[in-house]
Amino acid sequence: KVTVLMLGTNNTGATGNTAAEIAAADKKIVQLIRTKIPGTKVLVLAVFPRGARKDKDGKIPDANITDAARRTEIINAVNVELAKLDDGQNVRFLDINAVFLGQDGKIPFSIMPDQLHPNAAGYQLWADAMKPRLTEMLK
Repeated sequence: KVTVLMLGTNNTGATGNTAAEIAAADKKIVQLIRTKIPGTKVLVLAVFPRGARKDKDGKIPDANITDAARRTEIINAVNVELAKLDDGQNVRFLDINAVFLGQDGKIPFSIMPDQLHPNAAGYQLWADAMKPRLTEMLK
């Protein structure tokens, strides 16, 4: 009944794609889903935030901070474009990124230890944040 789509973060790498390219690919995937399974609604999630990763010594090198800032800029631009896919009915956009950020605006290592992949606590935040919209879409 509902397909949940969240992708694009891997495309923000140093040799990756522009925000426009990532958003266009996501849009194409939404169109394919709607064409191949027309009765299915699509919940497009904002690309999740990423943070600066620690090195093997547990420190965050300046290069990782710079990379995370660059990726964040791309992710934010992608999410602006993804929000435009929301038609209020068959395709909905949901930005739950705030649930992954602490009061300092950074991702707590306690929910995304590698600053990219949620752990069990992060997945629970994800599920809880999606539940109201999914419930609405399944009606």
